[in-house]
Amino acid sequence: MMTISTFNRTWARVILSALWRYGVKHFCIAPGSRSTPLTLEAAYLQNQQLAQCHVHFDERGLGFFALGIAKATNAPVAIIVTSGTAVANLYPAIIEASITGQKLVVLSADRPQELIGCGVNQAIEQQGIFANYPIKNVNLPKPSQQFTARWLAATVENVCSIQRQQGGVIHLNVPFVEPLYEADEEAIGCDPWLAPIQRWLNQPKVRWFDNQSIQNDVLMHENWDYWRTKKGVVVVGKLPLEQGMGLKAWAETLGWCLISDVQSGIDASLPYADIWLSNKTVEQRLLQADIVVQFGSQIVSKRVNQFLNAFQKEFWLVDESSNYLNPFAHQQTRFVAKAHHFIRVHPPLRQKPWLLEPLALSQFCASFIEKQVGGNLNEASLAHHIERVLPAGGNLFLGNSLFVRLVDALCKLPEGYPVYTNRGASGIDGLIATMAGVAKGSDIATVGVIGDISALHDLNSMALLRQVTQPTILFIINNNGGAIFDMLPVDTQVKDKYYRLSHGLEFSQIATMFGLEYLRPYTWADLGTKLKQAYVRKSATIVEIKVNDQEGSSLYKSLLEQISRASID
Repeated sequence: MMTISTFNRTWARVILSALWRYGVKHFCIAPGSRSTPLTLEAAYLQNQQLAQCHVHFDERGLGFFALGIAKATNAPVAIIVTSGTAVANLYPAIIEASITGQKLVVLSADRPQELIGCGVNQAIEQQGIFANYPIKNVNLPKPSQQFTARWLAATVENVCSIQRQQGGVIHLNVPFVEPLYEADEEAIGCDPWLAPIQRWLNQPKVRWFDNQSIQNDVLMHENWDYWRTKKGVVVVGKLPLEQGMGLKAWAETLGWCLISDVQSGIDASLPYADIWLSNKTVEQRLLQADIVVQFGSQIVSKRVNQFLNAFQKEFWLVDESSNYLNPFAHQQTRFVAKAHHFIRVHPPLRQKPWLLEPLALSQFCASFIEKQVGGNLNEASLAHHIERVLPAGGNLFLGNSLFVRLVDALCKLPEGYPVYTNRGASGIDGLIATMAGVAKGSDIATVGVIGDISALHDLNSMALLRQVTQPTILFIINNNGGAIFDMLPVDTQVKDKYYRLSHGLEFSQIATMFGLEYLRPYTWADLGTKLKQAYVRKSATIVEIKVNDQEGSSLYKSLLEQISRASID
C-alpha cells in the first residue's frame, strides 16, 4: 500500500500535470504546511525545467505578482497557498483578474471536510470563499483511490477548458489529509492507480489541450454601408497591442474623430482629449456625431467618460470579452470580437474629416501644456514627458493614482508601447507586486510609476522586485499623501484629515531595507544621468520624485479650467 503522504503527492502530480499541459508555466507559491504536496510537485516541474516557481511570503502580493505575469505572458498562471486566511488574502487580486480577464488558477490547500467546523486549527470554510468572482469553483475531495486518476485529470481539464474560453479566475480547493511529509519520491509516479494515464504523465509532449485561440467569425453589420457615410467618433479604451493595428488609419479614412486612451497603444491623432473635452463648446459639437464606435473599455479620462455618457444616438461597442459592458445604460449594438477582426469586415469609406475643432484645440493644448508644465522635474512634467524615461522595447506600468490621470491627459506615448495597468477594480493594493510580475513575465526592461500611498500599501512587495533580472525602474511620486483627493470638492480640513492622509515619510530607508538601489533626482538632467546608470543594471531601482503636496493636482485643475474657457471661434 502506498503511504498517505506519497499518495498526496501522486494526487497533486496529476493536478499540476494537467495544469502544465493546459499552459501553466509559472507557479507562484506562498509558504505553508498544508500545501506541501502541491508545492513539492511544482518544484518537481521546475527541476524538470518544465515550469518556473516564484515564492513570496505575502499572499496578497503573491496574487498580484501572478496577475502581472499573466498580463505579460498572456497565459494562465497558478497560485499555490496553504489553508486559512492565506486564501482570503488573494481576494483583491482575484477581483482584479476577474474583471480584466487574466487567467489565474488558484490552488488552495485545505483541511478535509471532517475537520471543518469542529475547532481544528487553521480550518475555515474555503468553498466558494471568493463568491462569484471566479468563473468556476471546484472543491475536490481529499485524495482517495476511490476516484480514478482519469477522473481527476478530466476534472481539472474541464475547468481549464472553461477558463480557456472565457478568461478570468478558476479556484481549485484541494484538501489533503496528514501526514504531508516524507513521501517516497520514487513511488510517486509508479502507483497502479496511475496506469490509465501513465503515458500522458511520462511524455511531456502528449497534451490534452489545443492551445490555439479560437477564431470566431465577425459578421458585417447589416447597415454598415449606411453608417460609414455618417459623422462618427471612435473611442479606444484598453486594448491588446495587436488589436490596435490599423485602427487609426481606419478612423482617419472614415474622417471620424479618434479619441484614444493611454492604455490603447495607439498613436493619438487627437491627444490630450481629457483636457480639451473640458471645453463645453467642443464637447457639444462632438455630440453632433451620428454614431460612436467604442473599442475596448476601462477608459481613464473623466471627460471622455462624460462625453460617452452624454451621447444618446447610435452606439456600438466592440470588445472581445463576453461580459456585460454598458456603464452608461446605452441602447447599444454589441460586438463580441477583437478590434482588428471588426475593422477587417467593416471596410471604411474615404471621407473628409467632418469636425475640425477638436484637432485645432488638441494642437493648441500641446504647446499650452508644455508652457504650463515648465522645465522643472515634478509630477506633471514627468507625466507630460514620460517618454523620456522609457527604455526602447520596454514596458510601462501605471498605478492607480493622480499620476495615471496626468499621463492620460498630458502625454503622447510612442505608438505601440506596451502599457499595463490594474484598471479593472482600480485599487491601490498590489501595484508594486503587479509591476514586478509584469517585469518577471516579460523579461524585458520595465518602468512603473505609482503614488506614495500606493507604495506604502504594498511595501512587502518590494521583496518581489529583487527577483527581476532586467533593468526595472519603480518611480514613486511622493506628494505626501493621496493627491487625487485634491480634485474633490471637500472642505480642506476634512480633506486633509480623512482623505489625503499626509504622512511626511520618504522611501530611502525602505530601499535600503530591501537591498534595492535608490535615486532621488532633483532635476531632469540629474534624472537623465542616473537613469543611464540604472538601465545598465539588470536589477530594480527605486526612484523617488518628491514634489510639493498640491502642485500636480493644482496644475491639472488649472489646465482644465483655462481650456474650458478657451474660445474656439
